[in-house]
This record gives sequence, structure tokens and C-alpha cells, in this order.
Amino acid sequence: MQKSLHIEPDKCTGCLQCEMACSYEHYGAFNPSKSVIKVFEFHHSGRKVPYTCTQCAEAWCLQACPVDAIRVDLATGAKVVFQDVCVGCKVCTISCPFGTVNYVHDTGKVHKCDLCGGDPACAAACPTGAITYVDADWTGLEKMRAWAAKLDGQTA
Repeated sequence: MQKSLHIEPDKCTGCLQCEMACSYEHYGAFNPSKSVIKVFEFHHSGRKVPYTCTQCAEAWCLQACPVDAIRVDLATGAKVVFQDVCVGCKVCTISCPFGTVNYVHDTGKVHKCDLCGGDPACAAACPTGAITYVDADWTGLEKMRAWAAKLDGQTA
């Protein structure tokens, strides 16, 4: 059974440990700017919410890639960017409705969440359990949309 990241915004304290773990896992440096998981701060409410690639079933990034550099990892279900194939055209960054495919200036290629090959560093580093790696049936786009709609209805 495939697993996916599950984010519980109410548990996030904004400590950025997920960002630090992600950047270290992929780049060997504690540098949140290189992380593919980001903690968004709702300034008016003081809430903080981690977000990253939702590994969409339709995977618009994968569909848009003109060189087939984004492929499905059959073991994890993650849509993974193959760096040796990516030409850095950024079409996938435009096609992602969530803005979770990032262009990396240092490499001239794109980077997105690959679920760390099935052992996500962000989930392991989260001290409050705001990010967990669970059975994929527990998460999904509809839950994400429902939560976003709930927040949208709140006043500042």
C-alpha cells in the first residue's frame, strides 16, 4: 500500500525543522531556501502551515514535461524529477497549480518532493507530528481543498 504525507496544520508551530531536514536530505546543507517543503505563515491569524507537492493523481507537472523528466516511482507513487533528463525549461513549474515544483538556479533544473524514496525527512524531523507519512487513503486533494476553503472563509 502506498503512503503519502499527511499535514495537520493545527499542530504546526512554525519551527521550520521540516525545511531544514529537507534541505539537508537533498543538498547536505541546512538551508530552508533549498527545501521543497515550505512553511507558509498566515500573518493575520498567526497560523503556520507546511505545504509541499501533493503527488497529484493527475500530475500536471508530469503531463507537461516535454522531455519525460518527471516519472512515477512505482514503489512510493511519488512523481520524481530525473535530474539527468531535466532540461530546466520550467514548464512543470507553470503547470503545477500549487506552486510546489521549484526551479533551482544552482543546477538549472527543477526539484520537487520525491518523498525521500519512502522515508520523508520532513516527517521524521517534525517534533509535533504536524507532518506524518501515512497510508495514502487518509490524505488527498479533496481534504486539502476543504481545508483551504475553510481558511478562506475566516476573517483576518
